[in-house]
Parts: sequence; structure tokens; C-alpha cells
Amino acid sequence: MNLFRYITFRTGGAFMTALLLSFLIGGRLINWLRSRQGKGQPIREDGPESHLLTKKGTPTMGGFLILISLTVATLLWADLRNRYIWIVLLITLSFGAIGFVDDFLKVTKRNTAGLPGWVKLAASVLFSLLAAAFIAQISPPLLRYQLALPFLKNVLVPLGLIGFFLFSVLVIVGASNAVNLTDGLDGLAIVPVIIATGVFGIISYFVGNAVYTNYLQLHAIPGSGELAVVCAALIGGGLGFLWFNAPPAMVFMGDTGSLAMGGALGAIAVIIKHEIVLGIVGGLFVLETVSVIVQVLSFKLTGKRIFRMAPLHHHFEKKGWAEPTIVIRFWIIATILAMVGLATLKLR
Repeated sequence: MNLFRYITFRTGGAFMTALLLSFLIGGRLINWLRSRQGKGQPIREDGPESHLLTKKGTPTMGGFLILISLTVATLLWADLRNRYIWIVLLITLSFGAIGFVDDFLKVTKRNTAGLPGWVKLAASVLFSLLAAAFIAQISPPLLRYQLALPFLKNVLVPLGLIGFFLFSVLVIVGASNAVNLTDGLDGLAIVPVIIATGVFGIISYFVGNAVYTNYLQLHAIPGSGELAVVCAALIGGGLGFLWFNAPPAMVFMGDTGSLAMGGALGAIAVIIKHEIVLGIVGGLFVLETVSVIVQVLSFKLTGKRIFRMAPLHHHFEKKGWAEPTIVIRFWIIATILAMVGLATLKLR
């Protein structure tokens, strides 16, 4: 029974629990979603033409599978006295709720509009502000309202109270929407999320362990090591979802999953003071987001589009790349960026 004291053992338990649970309930959940949604997720009329043929009728809200597995595994294996656990769960489930409303409106109204953008943004900002307030309250006093810079030893940039709240909201909401924009092809978003979550699980464990923080000269966040359990649960649930989302997808995660997972990554990054590293590890998500911003600005200012279609993965589809080619090459990019992000732990 002494094994249950060790984070590493409980991390493995959370991973296996989430993975097995997602396998057990995945098929039934997908069948239920298909029976309730009828024609499935509405497909963009202006999107790649092949999507109207190959993806039509596929149910959405598959993010429920990840959220259920993640929540059950976390509650079973994490130390529930740790307040960081509850903050991440709060953000994950609240962003998942926003995504669910958006998906529900898309399915019931049979269009791709969903929840109005300003409503999604306002709700996301509100939940992010609440999370930032809780994080600030329990963070080490010396690190509170500070920004840590990768590659540099003992360098902290003071943000101040207002600056910290604004920056935290930017990280959490930005990560959530970046994952959401990336979720456009079968398996495209979930694998980079799994890779990024694995990196942040490792970093969380190191940052919460005094031996590793002294050796690697990291800023210590006592108690943050418990977040490795949450990360393992997310990886397990994500792999279980990928089993059903692999091409050709039986289900899409929808905003229910993408907003939730991005929000979870953003919250973990703020807690462990590795927000900038998230921008490196999640560079693929950043690239997809920037492609949309550049496309919109270019069209509004010049009337011309830089990409054939945004986000970036649709640009390559329009160029004739096969969907598996795009997905696997994006996975490779995500893996390379993850290695660069891990290198920040030692290169100081």
C-alpha cells in the first residue's frame, strides 16, 4: 500500500485507468452520440470539397470520452487535497462545458456557427480569471505575479497583479482556442496534445520535486508534481479517443474536447511557470493560430489571401496533399518542438 504514496505509481495508474475506461465506454458513447445527432457534425460548405463526402454524418462531441476518462482517473489516483488538481479540473470541465454548448447548437441548428464568438470569449475569460485568482493565492510568494524565462537561470520578470491576470488569461484562452483551430483533420489535434501533455507532465513532476529543481536550477512549485497524475490521465484518455478518431474517424472531438484540452494545458503552464515553454512545445498550435490571424488581416487590409485556406492544414489540403500526409507530418513537427521544449530544462 506504500506504493500509493508515490506520484510515479499513481501516474501510471491514472494513465491505465483513463485508457481502459475510454476503451470500455468509447463504442457505446459513439453509438449514443450517433443516435442523438442524426446527420452528425455540420461540415463547412467552404471547406475542402472532400470533407463533404468523407466526413459527412460523423458524430461530434467525442471530447466527452476524454473528459469522462480524465475526470474519473484523476479523482481515483490524484491527491485530492492538492488544490492545483482542482484548478486544472475546473478549467478543463468549464471549457468543456463551453465547447459542449457550442457543439450542441451546431448540431441542433444544422450550421457551423454555434455559440456566438463573443459569448465563448467572455465565458473563457471569466473562467480563466477565476483560475488565475486561485493560482495566485496558492503560488509561492516569491514567484507570485512573476514570469519565468526559459534558458535563463533565476531570471524572473515582474508582471504585477494586473499583468499576471492578463497574461494568465492570454495563455489559458489562447491555448484553448489554438487547439480548437488545429482540430480539423482526423487525429491531427489529439496527438500533438498528447505529446505536449507528456512534456508538461514531466516538467510538472520536476518542478514539484526539490531534488530536480536544485539540480536543474528550476523555480520550485511545491505540490505541482501532482499535476503529472492529471497529465497521465489526459494522455490515457487521449489515446483511447485516438483509437476511435484514427482515419477514417468514427467520431470528432468537437469543441467539447479541443477547448477543454487546450485550457488544461494553459492552466498547467501558468501553475508551473512555464508559459513561454508552452509556446515552444505547442508551437504547432501557435502556427495554426497565426495562419488564421495572418489570413484575416491580409484579406481585410489588401483584399488578398496569403493561404489558399486557413487554418494552415486546410491550405495543404487545397494544394493536393493527402490527409494522412498532412497529419503525420504535423505530428513530426509537434514531436520536434516537444524535444526543444524539454531542452529548456537543461540548457540554462
